[in-house]
Amino acid sequence: MTVIIPTFQLSATAHIGRVALKVANLEKMTRFYQEIIGLQVLEQNANQSMLGVDDTVLLELQKVQNPLPITPKTGLYHVAFLLPTRKDLGNALRHYLTVKAPVIGASDHGYSEALYLNDPEGNGIEVYLDKPQSEWDIRADGEIVGVTLEMDAEAVIAASDGTWEGFPKGTIVGHVHLKVADLMQTENFFTEVLGLSLKNNFGNQAKFFATGDYHHHIGSNIWLGKNIPAMSENDLGLDYFSFSVPTQAELDRLEEHWKNQIDYTKEANGSLTVVDPNGITIKFEK
Repeated sequence: MTVIIPTFQLSATAHIGRVALKVANLEKMTRFYQEIIGLQVLEQNANQSMLGVDDTVLLELQKVQNPLPITPKTGLYHVAFLLPTRKDLGNALRHYLTVKAPVIGASDHGYSEALYLNDPEGNGIEVYLDKPQSEWDIRADGEIVGVTLEMDAEAVIAASDGTWEGFPKGTIVGHVHLKVADLMQTENFFTEVLGLSLKNNFGNQAKFFATGDYHHHIGSNIWLGKNIPAMSENDLGLDYFSFSVPTQAELDRLEEHWKNQIDYTKEANGSLTVVDPNGITIKFEK
């Protein structure tokens, strides 16, 4: 495996900001993410719900009129909520078991412990905890190797204190994992255009990208097949996701890198929006 560290690198402190989903049943989905998953409703109207933690929006739900039937297309594989401590992960797991949440897996990835669920409209969810970086398998060239083992659920539950008030302060979207059409086009875009490093290459099936020394902010896979079509306006699922960057100067640096290279949109507040080769919209905000 050859790690790719591009010449232009996005700030090491840039990270995922929020994920926006297009949904058919806004009320049901809002209730699920609040009562089952653990987010707080921060704002809500007839067509949109903004959910998050401690006044920070992490998930945006947008009601779609006349949604199309779900078919294999690019978009969200899962959104991953990163919790601060193992106690928090234990509290979440205990809660999910109590309310009979749709948990579909629990894995130890070497660098993290993760729970997997599906929401009522089929979007994947990961709720996870990073292990100390000293426990990660970091190779000499910077590759960060993950594994998929059974999580020690009993130990995770034992770390809980039995309290549940939803996700705690400090919870963020740690990463997003995408369904893509072409892995090489995805690799070129995320490294050469966006300035992320390729951290791990899982055969010819998946690639993982990050800023700085993180294991991954973006996962990408072709498990649905190669060259699947992009989503359309009335498809349910991912509308966009965002990166949060530290300063306006970083946005300006990114825009300068993009000039004469790709098409993008700049908003009045300085934020930038781009569409990747898979038809996935990505926003960069400070």
